[in-house]
Amino acid sequence: MTKAELIDGIAEKLDMKKKDVTPVVEEVFDSIEGALERGEKCTFVGFGVFEVKDRAAREGRNPQDPTKIVKIPAKRVPIFRPGKDLKERVIKGGKPQAPKPVKAPKKK
Repeated sequence: MTKAELIDGIAEKLDMKKKDVTPVVEEVFDSIEGALERGEKCTFVGFGVFEVKDRAAREGRNPQDPTKIVKIPAKRVPIFRPGKDLKERVIKGGKPQAPKPVKAPKKK
């Protein structure tokens, strides 16, 4: 699924215009990115956790020339850990639950 498909799906499900949904979706992603950039953890109960991990510097080998040792620098990487509900639905093949009804905002 792409960001555009996500926006289309939300707009259709909530009977809203894409131009009204787009800034909300963009802000959600921006908020998550900003929190990760500051080193904060983003926890969404049942869905999962986005966080930043530090990877230590290490030595590796060039696959084209295994005799050559390459230094790999330390870096910070974003990771995602799925929550219990997501694991049950996707990984373990749990039965999907009926979606909760969402009230669309009143049109003016």
